[in-house]
Amino acid sequence: MLLASVLAIAAVSPSVQAQVEIPFTDTFFLEDCRLGPRGVNNYFLPLKPGAYLLLEGEDDGEEVVLFISVLSQTKKVAGVTCAIMREMEWKDGELVEISWNYVAICRKCNDVFYYGEDVDIYEDGEVVSHDGAWRAGVDGAKPGLLMPGRPLNGARYYQEIAPGIALDRAEHQDDKATIVTPAGTLENCLRVVETTPLEPGSLSLKGYARGIGMVQDGVLKLTGHGCDRRFNFEPDDEGEDDAKDVDRKKED
Repeated sequence: MLLASVLAIAAVSPSVQAQVEIPFTDTFFLEDCRLGPRGVNNYFLPLKPGAYLLLEGEDDGEEVVLFISVLSQTKKVAGVTCAIMREMEWKDGELVEISWNYVAICRKCNDVFYYGEDVDIYEDGEVVSHDGAWRAGVDGAKPGLLMPGRPLNGARYYQEIAPGIALDRAEHQDDKATIVTPAGTLENCLRVVETTPLEPGSLSLKGYARGIGMVQDGVLKLTGHGCDRRFNFEPDDEGEDDAKDVDRKKED
């Protein structure tokens, strides 16, 4: 089975897990999949053009806004046609990052795989770096599992497999969590802890709600979501058009 290793890990009893360090799964049998750019994973942002999430919060005294949307365009990476999920982040009203994340869904089991990302880091309106960018098939990078179609507590897997660049990994902690957000109180959510061997000791907590997607990213929480065709196009160089639309969406 595609996720035999992940499911076997999830089935291990807590007492055994306490005694044995369970490795993170880094091999996925993608040859069993018919991969494509469109579909629905219950705990993930539906891969429908125009679908969006808006998360906001305060981090180290700065107001942070994260806007995630699915573009109508697709991108072929390592021979697979991927959906493009664009993430735009502002701090105190200034654009600091845009990333284009390439994902594909297995139509057999609704697992969502991560094929890489392009990244623009901004300072004072100018692109200053592309830190964190990677693509499957380049320099030893391989697709990771972004979200299984059947999330189970205890599952552990690599989301990014780009040696020396991106090695994020996830562990499912609770699939019946309640998460309170400005957009409402959400039941039966999935809590995921993310770590990376590139930064030992660091971790981030994320939450996902069925039918919505990511509703918490550390201190950021969901303030809006939906589907709007205004958000399925590329922004201008500084993201000004999308920034105006995001402001309007916050006012709705």
